[in-house]
Amino acid sequence: MAGIVVVFDFDKTIIDVDSDNWVVDELGATDLFNQLLPTMPWNSLMDRMMRELHSQGKTIDDIAEVLKRVPIHPRAVPAIKSAHALGCDLKIVSDANLFFIETILKHLGLEDCFSEINTNPSFVDEEGRLRIFPHHDFTSSSHGCSLCPPNMCKSMVIKRIQASISTEKLIYLGDGSGDFCPSSKLGAGDYVMPRKNFPLWDLICRNPNLIKAEIHEWSDGEELELVLLHLIKKIPEENNPNNNSAAAQLIPVDCKFETMAAQVLPQALPVPH
Repeated sequence: MAGIVVVFDFDKTIIDVDSDNWVVDELGATDLFNQLLPTMPWNSLMDRMMRELHSQGKTIDDIAEVLKRVPIHPRAVPAIKSAHALGCDLKIVSDANLFFIETILKHLGLEDCFSEINTNPSFVDEEGRLRIFPHHDFTSSSHGCSLCPPNMCKSMVIKRIQASISTEKLIYLGDGSGDFCPSSKLGAGDYVMPRKNFPLWDLICRNPNLIKAEIHEWSDGEELELVLLHLIKKIPEENNPNNNSAAAQLIPVDCKFETMAAQVLPQALPVPH
């Protein structure tokens, strides 16, 4: 639907694992990764790990082949393709890196579905080694957000997207603690889809008053597809003052959240008491 911007996190949202951990584990570098983790920021560590893997003879093709085996729920790809086919503007905001994301999207046939990929830049240097850099260069200045890792505050991206649109509604899907900051910047007419029992969901449960957007949880790719496509259909109906069909599907409760009828969708998040 025109007028709807859908923003996806990538790791554990589109795919079912953390792509950084997946590559490190599959290429046998987990012990070194865990040894170095306390000594440097995650983003810097991933660049270091690519150097270590290159020194061990691992090629960029080896990394790509590992990425093509990444676990993903079978309904995640159809959900994205359906949202794109319905005319939504799809974007990615992720603390992974561009090579990992583009390699996976191309393998899944999703590379043309997204208008933007906002993530940590990466490139293959003249020696064939993958280099990974921060989205925000924290060595020269801070982005000023204490909630987010030094290399990326996703709210900065969300604010730019919000400034570029007028009447469009935002749907934000995420799972991690880094998705709470951008979720808190969404407006009352927007929607946030936290993955149930993941850090974003937990933070929203503990801080519901910091979220203005309507909250709709999901657990796996099947529920992601169901909830997302329902919202995409619902938004134009709600914007039509003469159409009450969307409201009829919702059961009002004594809080800001809405609970969808069980036959339509899993329940929206309850407010903790």
